[in-house]
Amino acid sequence: MSSENYSPALLQFLKASVKAPNQVIYTAASQRQNCLTKPPGSLGKLETLAIRLASLQERQKPGIENIVIRVFAADHGVVEEGISAFPQAVTGEMVKNFSAGGAAITVLAKALGADFGVINLGTINQLPPMEKVKDQRIQAGTRNFCLSLAMTEAQLETALLAGRAVVLEAKQAGADLLIGGEMGIGNTTSASALACALMQQPASDLVGKGTGLDDVGVHHKIEVVERALSFHGNLLDNPLSALQALGGYEIAALVGATLACAQEGIPMLVDGFIASAAALVALQINPSILPWLFFAHCSAEAGHIKMLEYLKVDPLLNLGMRLGEASGAAVAVPLLKMACELHNNMATFEQAGVSH
Repeated sequence: MSSENYSPALLQFLKASVKAPNQVIYTAASQRQNCLTKPPGSLGKLETLAIRLASLQERQKPGIENIVIRVFAADHGVVEEGISAFPQAVTGEMVKNFSAGGAAITVLAKALGADFGVINLGTINQLPPMEKVKDQRIQAGTRNFCLSLAMTEAQLETALLAGRAVVLEAKQAGADLLIGGEMGIGNTTSASALACALMQQPASDLVGKGTGLDDVGVHHKIEVVERALSFHGNLLDNPLSALQALGGYEIAALVGATLACAQEGIPMLVDGFIASAAALVALQINPSILPWLFFAHCSAEAGHIKMLEYLKVDPLLNLGMRLGEASGAAVAVPLLKMACELHNNMATFEQAGVSH
């Protein structure tokens, strides 16, 4: 897919510069950590998290008060290959569950006081109007990527810009942190295929159980991914064309949101396997976005640790989670909050009259 096929709006978005962390505040925050009543480095990652957040938020006392969580939902044509333990109808049913507040992520969002919403980009069935759900349905799911490109160029652009739109709204709302989630039966297959293509690693290393496949199911899923990689060939050399060939609408929206967070200056907390695959695509489009990304946890989904190692990033948590929906990222938010509280409110040696 060549650049002449993109609209001016998408080209402008993809080429937009990324906001740089404030190095003056980074240095000041580092110096403050060394003056607090503790041995230097004794709070480990909590110290570096606070320093990073200060430099990104451009304030010496960072904070995580205004959290925006958006879950992108869409179905996948590759499900017709028998790669999921659940039927596609579950995607739409879970969107209804999100709206009703009964899903894991909605419970967590409520506990965090976060601004929560769902963007429906492509459930197989048209859904009725629901609270907290925005209907931006592109099509009834992507096409089967074993047989054709998963989406057209126009559909890819629509999904990418839908992710960007969420970030622009979050910026207007004064968000301190954005979390992107996903819901889509079949999306671990899509994410695995993308990761294989962009990391140039075999499907057997990155394909896992997803929603609960047995060993036979996983073996079949590996074969499906291998067939798709072979079918698309040279298209997979470019992150955008690979995304068009293998991605889902919700994954493309996460790519758009990831890029836009770095452009607009909003730290992003990256969830698990699917969100990390989207981050992988975004980083290959523009590697300079990395400082804006915090990786929340290491998923139990096979291949996620390999993806994190490839990206050379350390996740905040490893709790054996593999639900998706942004649930792992939501669980990690209190760590960021505590890092800020410690940084902002501990006494310095001078204030406390403690020798050092």
